[in-house]
Amino acid sequence: MVKARWLWFLICAVLGLALLVCGLLVPMHLRAVDASVIARAGRNSPALLKQGQTLAVEQKLGAAQMLMLAARLAGIPGWDRLDETITNLARQNPAALAWGNDSRVENIFGKPSRLAEENLPFTGFVVRQENRNAALARLRASPAPTVQELLRSRSLTDTVLFPPSSSASGQAFDAAVCVCGLLLDGNHLTASLSRQIDQLALQANRGANSEPLEQALMDFLSLGQRFNWDQLTAFVANIPDTDTLTQLAGEARAAGQKLPVLFAAVQLSGKPAEVAGYLTKFKDTGLSDLGTGLRYGAGGVGELAKSRQRFYHSSLEWRVAAYDPAGTFIDYAANVCLKKPWLALAVKWLLYLGAGFLLAAAMHFARPVVAPLERPLQVRGFHLFREFLFSLAFLLVVLLLSEPFLAQESQKGSFSLRPHLPMVGGAVTAGIAGIKQTIMNPTILLTLLVFFVLQSLLYISCLVKLAEIRRQNVPPRMKLRLLENEDHLFDAGLYLGFVGTIVSLIIASLHFIQFSLMAAYSSTSFGIIFVVIFKIFHLRPARRKLLLEAEAGIGPAAGYVSPAAASTPAL
Repeated sequence: MVKARWLWFLICAVLGLALLVCGLLVPMHLRAVDASVIARAGRNSPALLKQGQTLAVEQKLGAAQMLMLAARLAGIPGWDRLDETITNLARQNPAALAWGNDSRVENIFGKPSRLAEENLPFTGFVVRQENRNAALARLRASPAPTVQELLRSRSLTDTVLFPPSSSASGQAFDAAVCVCGLLLDGNHLTASLSRQIDQLALQANRGANSEPLEQALMDFLSLGQRFNWDQLTAFVANIPDTDTLTQLAGEARAAGQKLPVLFAAVQLSGKPAEVAGYLTKFKDTGLSDLGTGLRYGAGGVGELAKSRQRFYHSSLEWRVAAYDPAGTFIDYAANVCLKKPWLALAVKWLLYLGAGFLLAAAMHFARPVVAPLERPLQVRGFHLFREFLFSLAFLLVVLLLSEPFLAQESQKGSFSLRPHLPMVGGAVTAGIAGIKQTIMNPTILLTLLVFFVLQSLLYISCLVKLAEIRRQNVPPRMKLRLLENEDHLFDAGLYLGFVGTIVSLIIASLHFIQFSLMAAYSSTSFGIIFVVIFKIFHLRPARRKLLLEAEAGIGPAAGYVSPAAASTPAL
């Protein structure tokens, strides 16, 4: 009998640990996307350096240069070879660095060699009077109706963001019209964005509020301050609407030295709206995570932007993945996570639940054999309820210890929409507005959830113990004594609540987390609520019934013989 129990202990313990390891190796998380999933998504997709080489061969040297700089920032080996290729091609065709292979725009302005030597951002180039006049002359001859509607907006006098074109400071508005008009004239914008600009210009020219049109022009002008023509056309090529344009322009103003990363993420993924949404959600870490995602090619950075979750890389997981069968398991699991993420998350949690249940079963078999005196107290099947409750608590603990960014704060913020223009004296400098703190931040919500779940599990365990005592084969008076013996268990919710509050206050006083009285005292509050509910609505009726049965002589009292008496020999 003892050997069989130890055998079952070993079986349950080994299987439980195996399920736990399998659960940890499933690369699916609640608030993060695993590096193995990103790597799987980027498999067989265009790599960053390969895309840069393709652009260089197509004489789009400005765009290729931005990808090279992004590869250097991301630490991707081989960026120096791409840099050498771009340098050699630029010596052969200096104008390609600024204009790419767009000879039409190059012919508008002329002097390609001088422009290439200066390598000015396009706004800084087109704002010059001779270049602005050349651009306006080309736009006047354009057959595109949208371009002509945009040119008519130069007659507006009640502008909001720009000084009117007819004023002494109108060169800013004219420069913005030139940048947007040349993009429209060359079919460098998506059809949806072109239609929106046409509608905004039409409404402004008919007397409606001109601010939406000016905002779009301001965004183009802002992007032109940071990119040359070749880079600008590549950056805006897939932008679907003015909202995405505004978001990306704001991100470009705030990117600083990481501007090539933003350019590469937009260009390589081909999904500027998803990149803009990702950066809007993660103001602090978004560009860094996208820079890391660039290492996994177009599919990797696209999946990262689509997921709207933080990038997570586990060095331990990658070391384990180097050995089979763990590597094969992780690769297969990553494929499932990529195609059916909710199924993968459900399987991961079921593995944790199974591991907790089997480990609890192992502890059950490790306990010594019940003495004869306690055999009437044993009720078949109730240990399964306790093991299931343990598995739920085990799941909670594992999630708290293993899930990355579970209590991360919100990074959302808002951009100022008016970039600083050198020729406009009163323009507002771009910046990021402060993030508004809310009382119910993720840390507080997580703390409340943990305390609530713990108290709920303790409440259910008290219900299970009460049901077990009611089914034990002992007299009612003995059951009453057994209930009195469990008073400490029934009050455990209060003890746990006090401990949770004290620990929360200590951690908050040490500044490990943001202080919150609500989170600290919620532990005690939940404890009081659950204990009161249990004692009033469950324990009190059960004791009342047992008291009545004991006084009436109902129950197994008459025929009950204690194990001690049964083992005493008759005289």
